[in-house]
Amino acid sequence: MVSHRWKHPLVLALCMALAAPGAALAQSKPLRVGMTLSDIPTTSGQPNGGFEGYRMTGYTLYDALINWKLDDAKVSPTLMPGLATEWKVDEKDQTKWVFKLRKGVKFHDGSEFNADAVVWNFDKLFTKEAPQFDANQRAQVAGRILSIKGWRKVDDYTVELTTKTPDSTFPYQVSYVLYSSPAQWEKLGRDWKRFAAQPSGTGPFKLEKLVPRERAELVRNPAYWDPKRMAKSERLVLLPIPEATTRASALLSGQVDFIEAPPPDFVPRLKSSKMQITANVYPHFWPYFMSFREGSPWRDIRVRKAVNLAIDRAGVIKIIGGYAEPAKGIVDPGHIWFGKPSFDIKYDPNAAKKLLAEAGYGPGKPLALKVMVAPSGSGQMLPKPMNEFIQQNLKAVGINLELITVDWETVRNCRRAGAGSPVCQGAHGINNSSGTVDPFSAFSRVYHTGSIPPNGFNFMHYSDPKADELMDRAGRTFDDAKRDALLAELHAYLVDQAVDVWVVHDVGPRAMSSKVKGFVQVKHWFQDLAPVYVEN
Repeated sequence: MVSHRWKHPLVLALCMALAAPGAALAQSKPLRVGMTLSDIPTTSGQPNGGFEGYRMTGYTLYDALINWKLDDAKVSPTLMPGLATEWKVDEKDQTKWVFKLRKGVKFHDGSEFNADAVVWNFDKLFTKEAPQFDANQRAQVAGRILSIKGWRKVDDYTVELTTKTPDSTFPYQVSYVLYSSPAQWEKLGRDWKRFAAQPSGTGPFKLEKLVPRERAELVRNPAYWDPKRMAKSERLVLLPIPEATTRASALLSGQVDFIEAPPPDFVPRLKSSKMQITANVYPHFWPYFMSFREGSPWRDIRVRKAVNLAIDRAGVIKIIGGYAEPAKGIVDPGHIWFGKPSFDIKYDPNAAKKLLAEAGYGPGKPLALKVMVAPSGSGQMLPKPMNEFIQQNLKAVGINLELITVDWETVRNCRRAGAGSPVCQGAHGINNSSGTVDPFSAFSRVYHTGSIPPNGFNFMHYSDPKADELMDRAGRTFDDAKRDALLAELHAYLVDQAVDVWVVHDVGPRAMSSKVKGFVQVKHWFQDLAPVYVEN
């Protein structure tokens, strides 16, 4: 039985947030958010914590050259101008992209955003000899912008970014790079640790107070450059509450206003207490990424298909209160990239047993697999009961699944380091939710040979010439319809190869007080907290 009692440092964090003098002086009540993360995401520019980090301390404190349009729940979000007002590829040399920068934008410290700041930030991430180079920030974003080769200032408000090869998905990659103030870094003695405590971005909120593992207090930026996205809350309080029942209890007791991933068994009680429950399908899949390195049982396609057929996805979805859709691949069957795979991912334990027997496994020689999991994390839904249910599914067909439980950042570090690295502790695979926001995120950064760590997020060390060739062709194709057709062919091939263990697609349930207004749950990993507020 899970305890509902408050535990240090959560008790202190909640009490101090409620007692914060700034909240009492604000023009509106503070918006207090209960996160699934166990710590405040890093605040120096490129957040850790996965996409939840981007939601909480990324797009609140900072902007990208290209932002996401996150204001319509009915349509899939699209890219929109951010710190750049326009961008285009050079028709004569499609490795060159020109970005026109927005004039009049100020960092929180009052210094100017311009081309020098863009170049400085790319050096911060990718030029190891630069004094501002930060390996920690680089680790968070390098795998999301693999195409970048060079950057230069054209004039004060124009920059040119160069890719290694022509890449039509490059604008999506640019949306992950956030911009820190060079002037603030200099002012704080060129110290990124000091900068994290007093960060300066261009976003709709500014950080006022940071207590690691307890809370972050952000205040409205009255000088934000986009009047349509001006923060509606005077104060945003972020509280790490990784235990799902504790998050729900905090909401019911009025200690927070908004929580991510409410536990399904609490939803009826939340609804009866007049709490709002929101959900929306978004570009997400919840998999096991498994090692293809020499000696791994995952190199046998019969094993790969058997594991996929052994999982009762309807049972998994029932455990989480119906807040998911069964996965039949990386994207759902209605997606334009789904294609026509011949391998139908479904629950068929008898077929799973037959495939395992063909692969040489049985009662006298059970297949043993180790998967690294975390009790919470960005996009991880409710991983503990989900993983334990899958463990029982696999046991029923003769697979002994060992769950190596660690914290979320260790899982992410393992993914970045790749299968077989020491941080992975001998695991064959990891349970790490992944995004299908755009072609690059969905495919190239995860499945391309060129994305094997340390270059990208191909934890598995999966390498297939046919898959690589389809991804390369898609990247070189600037016609959307032709690129979509190539991606559909690629997706069908990956499913037929049973590359991953695909389980479900999340719908991102959230719960909030009836007094919370302005939240629009879009079909995306990213959600905009700027328009959200608590009614007085």
